[in-house]
Amino acid sequence: MKRNLHILSATVLFTAALLTFQTAQALEGDIEKLDNLLQQINTMESEVVQLIVESDGGILEESSIKMYLKKPNGFYWETIDPFPELIVTDGVTLWNYQPDLEQVVIEDWDNSRSELAAQLLSGRTENLGNEYTVELMSPVNSDEYQEFDLTPIRADSIYQQISINFFEQELDVIHLNSKNGQQTVWRFENTTRNQSIADDTFLFVPPENIEIIENSYTQ
Repeated sequence: MKRNLHILSATVLFTAALLTFQTAQALEGDIEKLDNLLQQINTMESEVVQLIVESDGGILEESSIKMYLKKPNGFYWETIDPFPELIVTDGVTLWNYQPDLEQVVIEDWDNSRSELAAQLLSGRTENLGNEYTVELMSPVNSDEYQEFDLTPIRADSIYQQISINFFEQELDVIHLNSKNGQQTVWRFENTTRNQSIADDTFLFVPPENIEIIENSYTQ
């Protein structure tokens, strides 16, 4: 059993293969549509079901996660079950608290090292078109369900494809399909969007009598 993948995993992300390339203008329009949906998220609170799926289709792990997001920099990702773990950042510091190991790792936060999903949810989409081909798949009802498939442009990407699904303008599912055959699926449930979230949600005060490991990135 693997521990929860880091985002920042909690980072991140998907199902259907890209069918055809559209014209450059149409693809650019699809990026704008995805960006518009993501930009509508200023804060977000959600219960996340994470599935790690092996290449043969078997479920390796299912996790229950609590997520808070507050643009531009607040991100909170707490795995409740099966392996308790907290990853939280205020945009300056990243805390990774593992209660079963009685330790917290403290690092300088670097958004460029985070998962794609964390970057997108935080509204950092400026380089999306340079890194991915984005296609809006034809939905049955475009006002209700929208699926965006992201195909990496660079050959060295760890992902084969990423999908981001919205239902009635709300983020529904993120699906990461890795080149090694493993898949990660995030289902967002009981979501509350654009409600007030206190800034101190994204700060962490280590409990007493735990090991504190402080790391810094080499620039």
